[in-house]
Amino acid sequence: MTVLIIGDDAEFARDLVNRWQAERTVPTFTLMNSTVWQGTDAGFDLAVVGPLPWGRLSPLLRTLENSFDTPVLCVVAESGVVQRIREEFPRVLAIRNREDWLETTVLLGAEALRRVEAKARAREAEQAAAASHHHAVLGRYMLEMRHNLNNALTSVLGNTELLLLEPGTFPLEIRNQLNTIHAMALRIHEILQRFTSLDLEMQCAQKASQTETTTWARGAGKPV
Repeated sequence: MTVLIIGDDAEFARDLVNRWQAERTVPTFTLMNSTVWQGTDAGFDLAVVGPLPWGRLSPLLRTLENSFDTPVLCVVAESGVVQRIREEFPRVLAIRNREDWLETTVLLGAEALRRVEAKARAREAEQAAAASHHHAVLGRYMLEMRHNLNNALTSVLGNTELLLLEPGTFPLEIRNQLNTIHAMALRIHEILQRFTSLDLEMQCAQKASQTETTTWARGAGKPV
């Protein structure tokens, strides 16, 4: 997790980083001056903006809100600025620069990072599930096509073997090609047999898992 801190006051960034170091989980920090940052760095998970004049703060928040899908915390010195931020930038959370601003900022920032991390794990899980579903569909199709493939393969093997039974009919080069076709057809047959074997192994493993779950549930006194 990376936190981008934007502010013109070096003490603001230093105090925030030092306070965050006391937490159990400490993110990586990127410190930028508001006049230097141009909205080109997307490598952060949370942005924290320090107190700035409204003329400089407004375009900066607009860039953060429109160009990045990351949470933004903004520490402000005036209550009127808090209201303007709420009206113009609904995704930005404004924090008054009072005595407890440091604790509040770190607390909200840590929670925001936890949510970002949870969303990232959820996206990864969805992608993994989609990939597994794709592989499952492909596997089912291959299993369903075994019969047709075996029929076609039987025809290839049978006709190749019939041709090879007539040694004087073809020159040596053609016979070598027929032998190659026959060998490759046998190899494909072995692969299809392995598909069948894997299917049976997976069915047995599934039944064993179901039996184990049922046994555990009964032993625990839970309805099955």
